Amino acid sequence: MKKRKSIIILISILLVILIVLGITYAYLRTTLEGQKDYVIRAGALDLILNEGNELTLEKQIPIEDSEGINLDGLSFSLTNKGNIDTDYTIYLDDIPLDEGETRIPDSSIRYNLTRNDEVIGPKNLTTMGSDPDRRVDFGIIGVDETINYTLRIWIDYDATSEEAGGKSFKGKLRVVATQEVGEEVSTVLLENIPKDSLYDDGVDTFITGEDPNNYIWYSGKLWRAVSINNEEKTVKLVTEWNISPISYLSEGSTFEGSYMESWLNDTSVDGFLGNLRAPESFIVMDAKWDATMETRELGSITRPDGTTVVTDAVGLLNVYEYQSSNNGGTDGYLNNGLYWWTLTPYSLSNVRYVYFDGYLYNGSSSSTSFGARPSINLKSNVKIVSGDGTIDNPYRLLGDNDTDLSGTLLNTRYSGEYIRFGNDENNLYRIVSHEIEGLTKITSAKPLKDSGTFKQVSFGDTVTFSSTNTIGTFLNGEYLTSYVGDIYNDMIEDSSIWYLGVIGAGVNYKQAKYTDTSMSSYAPSIKTKVGLLRYGELMAGQFDRYGNNTAYWTLTPYDLSIVRSVRDYGSSYRQSPSSDLAGIRPSLNLKSNVIITGGTGTKLDPFTLELRS
Repeated sequence: MKKRKSIIILISILLVILIVLGITYAYLRTTLEGQKDYVIRAGALDLILNEGNELTLEKQIPIEDSEGINLDGLSFSLTNKGNIDTDYTIYLDDIPLDEGETRIPDSSIRYNLTRNDEVIGPKNLTTMGSDPDRRVDFGIIGVDETINYTLRIWIDYDATSEEAGGKSFKGKLRVVATQEVGEEVSTVLLENIPKDSLYDDGVDTFITGEDPNNYIWYSGKLWRAVSINNEEKTVKLVTEWNISPISYLSEGSTFEGSYMESWLNDTSVDGFLGNLRAPESFIVMDAKWDATMETRELGSITRPDGTTVVTDAVGLLNVYEYQSSNNGGTDGYLNNGLYWWTLTPYSLSNVRYVYFDGYLYNGSSSSTSFGARPSINLKSNVKIVSGDGTIDNPYRLLGDNDTDLSGTLLNTRYSGEYIRFGNDENNLYRIVSHEIEGLTKITSAKPLKDSGTFKQVSFGDTVTFSSTNTIGTFLNGEYLTSYVGDIYNDMIEDSSIWYLGVIGAGVNYKQAKYTDTSMSSYAPSIKTKVGLLRYGELMAGQFDRYGNNTAYWTLTPYDLSIVRSVRDYGSSYRQSPSSDLAGIRPSLNLKSNVIITGGTGTKLDPFTLELRS
């Protein structure tokens, strides 16, 4: 039975456009009000924002999401009539209330956004951020491209009379668009990589060598540029490190339909693709991945003949691409010292993987869990705007090069970005995901250290994690007082859900969180303040090597007597919970009102944080 409350809310979306156009170092600022069509011209850029209608809700009662998503909403479009691609952000700003009015909190307002055919939400308004950084959407708009939007806002069905009764919300839309000097990624790479470090096979031009300047920072992760397609000028990237280890498949060796394909292209809050920044703006969503079987060894492998090709946004490198990075050698830049899967089958049950020494081996698709190094293809129009391609100053992409984020909510940022959190030598963390709406899950960038040495403990007497087993007692006790401290402790959500699904040989990684692959219900779980990453979760990989990493525990049991850990070589391992020792990478959820006070989210310039009152 639906609730009926006498609550009056005024939501007035008054379209006020502020366009900021960066033409080299000059900026034009203009504010226009009260018209249907808004046109700003500066140099080659011509942006038009067309208002479809005003959105006014009066004398409304709380409604369920199923009703809210069917409201008429505010429809508008963004069109780029210039000749340069443009980076844009749409904000929803507060309008001062009239005398006697009281503000309804964002936590009591729900919204739904439609962008062309893509539906975002329903979500709490708090997930947009807070005024003046409440972000509706952002991305890159191409030349002659039009993006159509509809924004719907309603009162949360669970809002109380105290929260929403007789209160008001008024807002205005603000669009910030920037154009920066930059060149296409393919152009920069081909001009700056020495010719003797390039190999053209007639289809792609591969970057070769032991450590070329081909580092790119995108969406919270460090990537290496592998090749440039000669015709399309798209650029293939692969992550520098293993994002997480999983088994490839329950049986067989084909990429299509595999656990690996699902993990890479999962658009949910748990998936790799679902946590990339504006993927439609940056990457080729229908890229072709050649997964043809190959049994030859390095040095004798030629370009695959396209017998097995899969269409996906995200894939893996095949063995030919790996080989081409160093002319069939094992000491090229793609050898990161870890175990990681390739795209290439070796037989009907084995898939080829790269060993820590750089050689190829053949692993069982079901019984082994090696690291996943996702690969994407950047669109030809993506531009580099800063950096020199070195590991300490990687290339930065237009639309992903934020510099002034002070006051921005942390829950609007991306998986992999670095934050300053905790004390002393253990004060570097990374964003995992936003698994719980409004919160930000983080984990330590490396396993914890004591005086420069990795701390190792047993898991506990059983395979079940709890706040009272050995590792749980440490995490929810000594860790909070000695490794985190009061200032950061206050930022942590007091109780979070930690899923404890069992993952045996050949079991789908999704069952670490869900009862089955349909994700219709959740696996067993507990609630504690601090937990660990689970098997197959984002950022549960290894991000360093050669003495600067160690094996560490996950939450996930392998069976009734064994717990899964992540080895120092990057694969998933099975350990006895009571007798074996492993490192600790704490995981926790930060509150929805944690804001960024500085930094750009990279390893050398992590975000600094504070708790907004």
